[in-house]
Amino acid sequence: MNVRQSFIAISIIILAAIAAIAYFWWQPILWSLILIVPIILVGVSDIFSKKHTLKSNFPVVGNFRYILEKLRPGIMQYFVETDTQGRPISRIFRTLIYQRAKNVNDTVPFGTQMKVYSTGYEWMDHSMYACAESEVDHSPRVTIGGADCKQPYSSSILNISAMSFGSLSNRAVLAMNKGAKLGGFAQNTGEGGVSPYHLENGGDLIWQVGTGYFGCRAKDGGFDLEGYKRTVSHENVKMIELKLSQGAKPGHGGILPAKKNTEEIAKIRHVEPFTDVHSPPSHSAFNSAEGLLEFIKVLRDSSGGKPVGFKLCVGKDEEFIDICKAMISTGIKPDFITVDGGEGGTGAAPVEFSNSIGTPMRDGLAFVSNTLLGYNLKKDIKIIASGKIISSFHIARTIALGADLVNSARAMMMATGCIQALQCNTNTCPVGVATQDKGLIKGLNVEDKAKRVANYHFETLKNFAELIAATGILKPEELTKEHINRRVSYSNVLNYEEIFPTTEVGSLLEKETVEN
Repeated sequence: MNVRQSFIAISIIILAAIAAIAYFWWQPILWSLILIVPIILVGVSDIFSKKHTLKSNFPVVGNFRYILEKLRPGIMQYFVETDTQGRPISRIFRTLIYQRAKNVNDTVPFGTQMKVYSTGYEWMDHSMYACAESEVDHSPRVTIGGADCKQPYSSSILNISAMSFGSLSNRAVLAMNKGAKLGGFAQNTGEGGVSPYHLENGGDLIWQVGTGYFGCRAKDGGFDLEGYKRTVSHENVKMIELKLSQGAKPGHGGILPAKKNTEEIAKIRHVEPFTDVHSPPSHSAFNSAEGLLEFIKVLRDSSGGKPVGFKLCVGKDEEFIDICKAMISTGIKPDFITVDGGEGGTGAAPVEFSNSIGTPMRDGLAFVSNTLLGYNLKKDIKIIASGKIISSFHIARTIALGADLVNSARAMMMATGCIQALQCNTNTCPVGVATQDKGLIKGLNVEDKAKRVANYHFETLKNFAELIAATGILKPEELTKEHINRRVSYSNVLNYEEIFPTTEVGSLLEKETVEN
């Protein structure tokens, strides 16, 4: 007798026994049917299941496999993983974000938990002649805007990275924007366009224009210049970022399914509601390096001279080199370049794209910085870097590699209440951050989370000031690759200058001159 036959036999025996006892002796036992009948019904349903062999072969019991599978991420996070093992953000860094967001003690006892003799461990060189922390600027800012920019923007060195309304809930967007307003930093809108929730609290915005041209989209899906002019005229919009690719899924377009394309979202994105909307993998407004720069000029001129740049996850090196050459030949330069990392971000993506496409941020950043230096363009263009930036050491390490400022997405999500439940792509985020479920969103308190976002920003930059003071410098731009060390084997340590050698200014121009 197999499990299915056994289940049917046992069910019949139990029901017969209950009926007999109730008839001849004790009728209250009929209440047990409230528990037993649903179990039997589940078992019968499992037996006739055509989708799950396990449940069909092992009625009722087979369901525990799927229950445990669903519970596994939470069990791993709270009971199994160590403070340093969690993925994608370890508990030690999640705790750091929560402590700073809540403005509570963020110190640690009894020394580091990091394995300091393991390959990959990194640290900074401190100085015997450290500066007084009070001498260092706790809110360093960078002015973004080249020679053709008429409205330069003074930016914090730490801002909110690109996350769209639609991916984030309306309350999450409101909380982040209000936090940005309180803390004096900027929020990147993501490619979903500028929503009323981005504008309500008056925080500074970096408007991201993606391949779907949401917010400036023509009926045929192309770029609408008049729509662009209307949106970019908002005083909250301080900069425009043209997205070529993103770290979560470089070279991959997105689909907004009809059921998520509500009338509200459709109005913001300038699309028809309740229809599938595709974001192509590349832009239709240009198809060459020169075309990209001409388009950037159009965006800048049509915005009244606001800073315009582009974002990319580095793919083929020669394509970025072609853009640099086109900058020289056309005389058109972006005001900034955002370098994203192939290690991914908040965007939901196919596994293969998250794991195996795109250059990791530090490698991409070093390449972009060196290429700009080699073509003598770095002096005119600011570099923004994004990719798993959580702590002040991450900021220092990134600036040392050539960035002028950084963006963070996942840390800002956690400051807003994200618990890394890993349900961003299912619309079931339990804390109302990455969902459009009104019942889940209702629990997110905008006022409280806005303060936490501002607190995290303030405390992280305060710690950054202490960190660079310990190295004996006063300004972020004084950080160099020689300040950062990495253990490459048990007995061998290299600094970042040895790992990512700096290209001499103008050397690539000179090389081309010689070759020609």
